[in-house]
Amino acid sequence: MPPVLCLFVLFGALCPYGEAMSLEEKQKLRNQVVEMFDHAYQNYMDHAYPADELMPLTCRGRVRGLEPSRGDVDDALGKFSLTLIDTLDTLVLLNKTTEFEAAVRRVLSDVRLDNDIVVSVFETNIRVLGGLLGGHSMAVMLKEGGQHMQWYQDELLHMAKDLGLRLLPAFNTSSGLPYPRINLKHGVRGPETRTGTETDTCTACAGTMILEFAALSRFTGDPVFEDHARRALDFLWEKRQRNSNLVGTTINIHSGEWVRRDSGVGAGIDSYYEYLLKAYILLGDDLFLQRFNIHYASIMKYISQPPLLLDVHIHKPLLPARTWMDSLLAFFPGLQVLKGDIRPAIETHEMLYQVTKKHNFLPEAFTTDFRVHWAQHPLRPEFAESTYFLYKATGDPYYLEAGRTILDNLNRFARVPCGFAAMKDVRTGSHEDRMDSFFLAEMFKYLFLLFAEAEDIPFDVEDYVFTTEAHLLPLSLSTAPNTSSILSNKTSDEELDDSNFDWTCPNTRLLFPDPAFPRSLREPIRSAVDKSCPRPAPYREPGMGRPPLRAQDFMANNPEHLELLRRMGVSLIHLKDGRVQLVQHATQAVSAVAAEDGVRFMQEMMELSSQQQKEQLPPRAIQIVSHPFFGRVVLTAGPAQFGTDLSKSSTGVRGFVTVAEPYSGCTEITNAEYVQGHIALLQRGQCMFAEKARNIQKAGAIGGIVIDDNDGSSSDTAPLFQMAGDGRSTDDITLPLLFLFHKEGNILLEALKEYREVEVLLSDKARDRGVDVQEEEDCQTEATTPTSFEPVSQSQMSTEELDESVPEEVTPAQEEVSPAGEVGREKEDKAVDSQADTAQPKEERNSEKAEEPRGDTDSSSQSVDELLADWREDLEAFKQMEKDEL
Repeated sequence: MPPVLCLFVLFGALCPYGEAMSLEEKQKLRNQVVEMFDHAYQNYMDHAYPADELMPLTCRGRVRGLEPSRGDVDDALGKFSLTLIDTLDTLVLLNKTTEFEAAVRRVLSDVRLDNDIVVSVFETNIRVLGGLLGGHSMAVMLKEGGQHMQWYQDELLHMAKDLGLRLLPAFNTSSGLPYPRINLKHGVRGPETRTGTETDTCTACAGTMILEFAALSRFTGDPVFEDHARRALDFLWEKRQRNSNLVGTTINIHSGEWVRRDSGVGAGIDSYYEYLLKAYILLGDDLFLQRFNIHYASIMKYISQPPLLLDVHIHKPLLPARTWMDSLLAFFPGLQVLKGDIRPAIETHEMLYQVTKKHNFLPEAFTTDFRVHWAQHPLRPEFAESTYFLYKATGDPYYLEAGRTILDNLNRFARVPCGFAAMKDVRTGSHEDRMDSFFLAEMFKYLFLLFAEAEDIPFDVEDYVFTTEAHLLPLSLSTAPNTSSILSNKTSDEELDDSNFDWTCPNTRLLFPDPAFPRSLREPIRSAVDKSCPRPAPYREPGMGRPPLRAQDFMANNPEHLELLRRMGVSLIHLKDGRVQLVQHATQAVSAVAAEDGVRFMQEMMELSSQQQKEQLPPRAIQIVSHPFFGRVVLTAGPAQFGTDLSKSSTGVRGFVTVAEPYSGCTEITNAEYVQGHIALLQRGQCMFAEKARNIQKAGAIGGIVIDDNDGSSSDTAPLFQMAGDGRSTDDITLPLLFLFHKEGNILLEALKEYREVEVLLSDKARDRGVDVQEEEDCQTEATTPTSFEPVSQSQMSTEELDESVPEEVTPAQEEVSPAGEVGREKEDKAVDSQADTAQPKEERNSEKAEEPRGDTDSSSQSVDELLADWREDLEAFKQMEKDEL
């Protein structure tokens, strides 16, 4: 079938530009990939198996129900040794046939698929069903080779069919779209299932079934699986917006109404488009290519703004839906390579590469001017995937260097003693205690193939198609009998305009006659990313005259200021949660002029509140640098609004830790001889943070770490915690004080208990394992930050409140009212919860990541209500992404 082979055989005819990498260097990098895989895989087997995933910071397995819930993210876990199944075909690709054979035997003997547990249909399909089918394909290939797996009798295929039958009840809807979740034992009907009440699913969740289900049908000869997957795709095609030919992000599985009408190529939709093209490659059905081409034309018309890919509204495709991009769209250049559209693939990949070099990893979301929007990075493989496909298409050694960058960053910033840890915040280098199964399933496949020569690979990868989880399905399935009983809706001649798409392989010599052409595409994009990191605008006076008291000068404990407020009809109210609210009663002002001054003061305070959203203190990092950690463990820490500003220190503060006595730090330190010259560990509670800092500073400490006393608290599930002042000047505090939640604090305490001498580095971001990193331009944090005031403008006692409290960067003049944000203890600690960019990442490939997103909004041009509306919209989108994915 020439069209199939043509699209899948990558075109490497383009002459490379620049110096070719030597075979010795490629071999060195290839061996490094294998060593990194061994480090990750062996630690999973040693410390986590048979659990679904490895927790690399605590060196144990993640078992659902035994760890604190992460919400929808945990629906990927089904107590079926997820990481082992997801890694099966990776073992074969990396020439680890002995380990593969042992892993298959473990799966057959240990894994159960009838667990009474609710799982994501989408994730279980791409990871577990895909993993079993990929493993079966590899087992058959090895058995036919005559040396390995001679005992194999399609056992993995039998398990795959068992799982497929368990997923089928999810498709029992009037539309044919599957429920997003299913109980592996009880299905979706009945109270014992604990599911089946959902009404919405993401487009990718419903449209990413055809490869695995069609392969299962053709391997087993049972058409029921392919029938259901085709029916779901047909329904999504029918529900596309007919004018724009785009699909939305979330759809009602019963009515077919679009719940979210924003459309892009990232989270929530991505693999729907991927599977249309790959279904054509695997199955040879022209219908899938026709549909993909129609969608692709609309993507390039409305969504693609080279090098950007921006979401739009399906009914108004010229109207942008948001001003940021999520990291899942990094797969799209690779898909464009398969389509044969190389130029936009080069442009978008270059943009992603420059963002990666700026932040070490792709943030979960970043703005159109390439600043961090959501700061997590769960070791996603999509950028490596596109790098591999572009190298195969162009032969340009530039992409080998991009692969080297990926390897170096993984080793420098993500590698820990028990595996590789996800990045909780790319700005600080802090870690999250997770290593998702897709890291082993995808990342190491694409990196190995990038540096491998043909003789290094035990089979011809051109004979296979990669699923969205990088599992390998043989193209020979296209010749398997198609006994499907359902005929897909044919695309009418009127709908299909394929004039812009050549059905033959593009000739890269004609497309790019100049070998330097790819470089000429990349250079303007590199320059644009480098120059597009504007500083926050300086505070501008509101104009319209100046009241006798400026908002930025106000101090809540200054009697003169309070008297000026009283004369202007402004009263100050201390709320029970520690925040301070300002309310104006125009009728209580001493004069009409004073009332006008009060109005201007309130307006100025609101302007200041909005402006402070540009000045949030970012999270800090606590890096354990002593043996045996050597800087590989990095903990996310909350900053203090007083003491040493670590962002202004190129070296940070380094020292050994010791527990202060008393542990609360609220009275004079009794073990000062041990605290002197050390970093003191303290427990939260009983007194103000500033008082703790003063006591350990008096004892000679060089820094302090406050550990939360709330059992179970974790930066994985709680917003960033900022420590506020105590209402007095804190200029006397000169040491750094950082805050750790209970879980992260326990990691430090356990290390101290086991190794007695533990040295840490307190800094604004993690350093490269003992190497001092030159301070970089602070160009990574998107403008976000709440204020500690809630100005209320009241005319005739009408109240207008700022409902959202937000953290602030407090100057000495403002510390008096810093109980804003959320105060941790009513009569103990003052703190501000930072809600920007600390969200938990989304679990699956198809979801928009989760928690407290913040857009890059110019507060000078928007009202507070608009700012809060934008914040709520982003928050809803962020939570929806997590939901959609599963």
